[in-house]
Amino acid sequence: MAISAPQRSVLSLALPALVVLAAEPLYLLVDTAAVGNLGTVALGGLAVGGGLLAWSAALLNFLAYGTTARAARRAGAGDRAGAVAEGVQATWLAAALGVMVLVFFQLAAGPLTRLLAGGAGPVAEAGEEWLRIASLGLPLLLVSLAGNGWLRGVQELRRPVRFVLAGSLLSLVLCPLLVHVVGWGLVGSAVANVAGQSVTAALFLRALAREGAAWRPRPASVLAQLVIGRDLLLRAAVLQVSFLVAAGVAARTGTAELGAHQIALQLFFFLALVLDAYAIAAQTLVGHALGAGRPADARATARRVARWGLGTGVAVAAVLLALRGVVPPLFTDDPAVVDQAQLVWWFLAAMQPLAGVVFALDGVLMGAGDVGYLRTLTVGSAVLGFLPLSLLSAPLGWGLAGVWTGLCLFIALRLVGVLARVAGDRWLSAPATVTA
Repeated sequence: MAISAPQRSVLSLALPALVVLAAEPLYLLVDTAAVGNLGTVALGGLAVGGGLLAWSAALLNFLAYGTTARAARRAGAGDRAGAVAEGVQATWLAAALGVMVLVFFQLAAGPLTRLLAGGAGPVAEAGEEWLRIASLGLPLLLVSLAGNGWLRGVQELRRPVRFVLAGSLLSLVLCPLLVHVVGWGLVGSAVANVAGQSVTAALFLRALAREGAAWRPRPASVLAQLVIGRDLLLRAAVLQVSFLVAAGVAARTGTAELGAHQIALQLFFFLALVLDAYAIAAQTLVGHALGAGRPADARATARRVARWGLGTGVAVAAVLLALRGVVPPLFTDDPAVVDQAQLVWWFLAAMQPLAGVVFALDGVLMGAGDVGYLRTLTVGSAVLGFLPLSLLSAPLGWGLAGVWTGLCLFIALRLVGVLARVAGDRWLSAPATVTA
């Protein structure tokens, strides 16, 4: 059956976005596999340090998603210069926030890793060493997020693919080389991470410079972007606190459980970003449609991306179940870790069809500027679903099954919320997320 033109619009944006979104978690999967062969302590250290770094990056991901929505509205209204200006100010904000978080991690790496690992010990020490080095790349990572945001907004997704692949391929080559051949161990993993982020950030900055926009920071505009991003920031904060709580519960359950949780969680993040490619397409198309005053097109986009998300989620679930006995041993040769990972696998597969629809419709509401509703829905779903089951898993002896049941409930509650919202009309008249 031929694919219609509107569907091709979704895919033409989603496929390049998929490459960009998948590059970083794919590197992390290779990183996990390389480090996992160093032993359980190194894998646990990566889980602790990597969890904290991922927490900060995801917390500040509004630099990409918020900028995409604002730039798309301006581009849809025919104001490309304004869309690029959003990118300039988002880049200044990214650099400032990146330096602040870097300083925080340098000062607090020890206490944070000990807290997450359940006390002092070899896992906490390994996590601290990795985090101190890897966090040097945080300002670079956030600059890349801002660059992704404005380029998506103007519907230029091929350049981000080249930029991200250049950095990721460098990291992919360096990681096993530095970890095993040079013999740096876990330190080599962190150095490879920073090297790749340096290349990607430099390419995004060059693209912005070639647009000829004024580089002068405008404090009022930067502040306005930060204020506009507060709902996305709070939403991301609740998400990341929930994941940190889950990791802490897994760490206190046992080293094998923590290692299995790290493997399954990295796969969850990887698959979430794969499915999130439809959200990127939805943000851009909905932002352009509403910026041009075409709400009917925005609603049609919502229907299309939901169908694509559901179909892709079903396909991903089938592949996961087929590979249940094959993939976990690729990350570790510890039988206890493999056994725990195969337990979690059922939960990971079951949530994929639901997640496909949730992530796609999240993008629709972000593109419409309805981030206040997304904030409330995410907070409510975490408080009612994810956090209670995660916290109860340790005292009740539910282990990883309890933690991942909470994650499944979290996705299900969000699904009900986004379906109800998109079925109505209020999201079509949400305030435009552009700055003055």
